[in-house]
Amino acid sequence: MRLSFTEALSKEIPSNYQGVERCEIISQWLTHHAEREQECKDILKYILHKARELEASDIDLGAPGCNGKIWMRIFGNKKPIEELGEYSLVDTNAIILSWLSPNQRQRLFMQKSLDFPLAFEIDGKEVRFRGTTFFDRNSLGANFRSISDTLLQIEDLGIPEIVANRMNLKYEKTGLVLITGITGSGKSTTLNAIIDMNNRQNSAHIVSIDSPIEYVHKSKNCLVRHREVGVDVLSFEHGAIEALRQDPDIIVVGEMRDPQTIATVLEITDSGHKAFTTLHTSSAVDSIHRIVAEFPPDSQERVRNRLADVLTVCMSQKLVPTTDGKLALAKEILSVDSSVQAAIRNKNIGEIYQMMVEGKRSGMCSLEQDLKTLYQKGVISQQTALNFANNKKRMQQLMSVL
Repeated sequence: MRLSFTEALSKEIPSNYQGVERCEIISQWLTHHAEREQECKDILKYILHKARELEASDIDLGAPGCNGKIWMRIFGNKKPIEELGEYSLVDTNAIILSWLSPNQRQRLFMQKSLDFPLAFEIDGKEVRFRGTTFFDRNSLGANFRSISDTLLQIEDLGIPEIVANRMNLKYEKTGLVLITGITGSGKSTTLNAIIDMNNRQNSAHIVSIDSPIEYVHKSKNCLVRHREVGVDVLSFEHGAIEALRQDPDIIVVGEMRDPQTIATVLEITDSGHKAFTTLHTSSAVDSIHRIVAEFPPDSQERVRNRLADVLTVCMSQKLVPTTDGKLALAKEILSVDSSVQAAIRNKNIGEIYQMMVEGKRSGMCSLEQDLKTLYQKGVISQQTALNFANNKKRMQQLMSVL
């Protein structure tokens, strides 16, 4: 499939223009041909509408790697969707650029990548996607992550009540709640469930710093403000610091990407606020190691002590394929007590895994224990449990006693 104007647009692009220069010509052409820009938008809306029908979590298009196809991740598997046809590189460059404002296009051309929100209506209902576009071999590629328009409840995630209460401002006014996992592991879904629980059950002020804004929480019992990095605020770090002057009860930092943001999150939590954030790590133990390792050796003891003081809950998660071809949440929960605090302060972080294994009464569990439970319920296969375990040896031991 090609756009109706591909040939005309291609003639406007000098043959020696590549990358940003080529995209600047396409951007200018779209600006002067509003009806063609709308055609591009309509095609992307059609593609994303199809993705919702297929229950795809991610959509990829553009750049040579896609081979002209539209790719989607459906229940964990990424594949081209043949029925959507093929698009040239000029087509996909134009389609991607059509949804960006002039300011966003300039940021993309300068930074070579851009995160942005995308929203439109289907049958009178708003649907949202998180877009990221980037240069790949001198052409624009893009990924769109589908944002669920329904909120899951804490109970739906299988989080024990004793742990959920630690995430709730009603029961604990301060502390850091950390949600971790690899890309596509459902961190945003879990974080939104936690925010919604607080929004419904407390009378407070929630400030959320996002990049970009994904699910928009409407103020219920809480006043909820969303600030987007690059649009409303310069960075996660700036947003967190500025939030302290906005009378918050809860500060949500979409992701801890760098040492400055990590230090700021620890500082705002240490100052008596409740903070929620995410991190790209695969286990609770790895999360603690990662946070400490982000700092130079002469600062690490201070960071360990501060982390031991403020961390209340760390939940690491994965989405694993089920026996019926869908996905299920497998999680590891660390609920910090005095023993965990001592282990962090004394550099005995390796002991924390066993504390989770033995901490069922406190709502804790290891990933391997949760995978075993899913297997016993018939939700996942034994091989899936072994494949997704962090500790393969421990997983085999748990399976051997069934």
